[in-house]
Amino acid sequence: MTEFRRSNLQSGAPWETEVGYSRAVRTGRFIAISGSAAIDADGQLVGEGDMYAQAKQCIAVIETALERAGGRLSDVVRTRTFVTDIDRWAEVGRAHREAFGDVMPATSMVEVCRLIDPRMLVEIEADAIIGDD
Repeated sequence: MTEFRRSNLQSGAPWETEVGYSRAVRTGRFIAISGSAAIDADGQLVGEGDMYAQAKQCIAVIETALERAGGRLSDVVRTRTFVTDIDRWAEVGRAHREAFGDVMPATSMVEVCRLIDPRMLVEIEADAIIGDD
């Protein structure tokens, strides 16, 4: 039986230590990316009021975490998207299609009543598997 080493990858966000989670966790070929909001490297919200811009930033955060874990967007097999207004799903869908249109991961989009910051409109999680079967 193959034993896989676990790597917890931090982004430096203050919530990681406060809540007790990792931005990404890699075990073998599998990478799980935590819910990613539209926060830039300086901890500032990107795209206030703009669901498309926030979704793009969420995906950028995911891409950075994947790269640090040894993966890339093309390795993504599943995404989960949480939005505060499902009537605006097409804005998020466009950003998702731009990033994953060639990959076509399994996905879901769910409306939630709110996210941790009331200015946040979108949060996206991703799972990836690196390499061939």
